[in-house]
Amino acid sequence: MAETKAPDSTRRSERSRRAIYDAALALVTEAGYARTTIEGIASRAGVGKQTIYRWWPSKAAVLLEAFLDLGVQASEALGDDAGAGIPDSGDLEADLKYVLRATVDEMNDPKFDGPTRALTAEGVVDPELCARFVEELLEPQLQLYVTRLEAAREAGAVRPDIDPRLATELFVGPLTHRWLLRTRPLTHDYADRLVEYALRGIAPR
Repeated sequence: MAETKAPDSTRRSERSRRAIYDAALALVTEAGYARTTIEGIASRAGVGKQTIYRWWPSKAAVLLEAFLDLGVQASEALGDDAGAGIPDSGDLEADLKYVLRATVDEMNDPKFDGPTRALTAEGVVDPELCARFVEELLEPQLQLYVTRLEAAREAGAVRPDIDPRLATELFVGPLTHRWLLRTRPLTHDYADRLVEYALRGIAPR
């Protein structure tokens, strides 16, 4: 008789986890955070809700992990090296414009926009989620700017007395403000202008 292999529970769990990620991101984009439920995620993913509760304590936790995974997938699709950070071509202005343009494209992508808004809004009323959002998603991204600005400072491309962490906010702060409040469209031209205006303030004198 042919030998019957036992089902691979690890592979099955990974398929279920991936289905839950996809369902959570799709639902929050289509219906918004308030109308997204564990039951809805489970139904769309084709799993029991107890499967979700076994891995996550809340829909916010599901969404955060799904969004973090989405970022990893995007980087892998682009062939990005997670440790490479912002390019260092020797031209700080060009490098910052490159990464801010990519950020604009991501913010304008509904696949990222919906979940990011949901997590941002929920983080206002959920301190624990906010702390995880900042620690696991926001700070690693900001640190890439800090590292690039530190290199620019060492190379004499910016003033030696600048605080790289504070200077980072000159680039990402206005971009996030415009995206969050939808005051005006996010464009590549706007990203370029932010870089130009900010660099005039931190360049050597």
